[in-house]
Amino acid sequence: MSAPAAAISESTAPRDPIAVYRDDGVIARALGRVGARVTLPAPVLALAGFAPLLAVVIAEGGGASDGVAAVVLAWALLTVGASAGARGRPKLVWGAVPIERLTEYVALIWIAALHGESAYPAAYALLGALAFRHYDLVYRLRHRGVVPARWVSALSLGWDGRLVLAFVLLVAGTLPAGFYVLAAVFGAAFVGEAVYGWVVVGRVEQPLGDDEEDDEL
Repeated sequence: MSAPAAAISESTAPRDPIAVYRDDGVIARALGRVGARVTLPAPVLALAGFAPLLAVVIAEGGGASDGVAAVVLAWALLTVGASAGARGRPKLVWGAVPIERLTEYVALIWIAALHGESAYPAAYALLGALAFRHYDLVYRLRHRGVVPARWVSALSLGWDGRLVLAFVLLVAGTLPAGFYVLAAVFGAAFVGEAVYGWVVVGRVEQPLGDDEEDDEL
């Protein structure tokens, strides 16, 4: 693998795999610096954001107002984002990752529901592209010891940026077309860069072994 090719397609992985798996954007990373000052464990902070979201989704469904949605999503963004900086035992910190993932996926489906049934197919197309990214983040790091190129991570916006953009698209009345565009752009970028990384660049010599992951636990 040549150095220029590696620089184009992939980035050196950070020491902490949790930082990769979280898929945080600029907002969540900034909130994480605030969360580092909070004594609550990361999963507790994440649950504090996800639980109200789930409760409103169950109680209101697609009938919630944009104002209610804005408050619920802002609270989820604040608390789940803050969990990025929470410290504690590694086994506990890991627990925030699946909660964060649930928060993003449930929120995107709910935003589609707020628009109406016509947005559901677009939301699931978007979730398909995101599921591919999250799969790639885990297995590229595990098996090859690298992460996707920085431009792909910047384009992805992080889970927090995607939720903000999704709500803006809802308020602007551009759903479901906006979700279809995002699904197409994300899907092409994620799959294209992953294929280049796996096939063209090839394997590296320092995969993240199971023992190294276990050490984080």
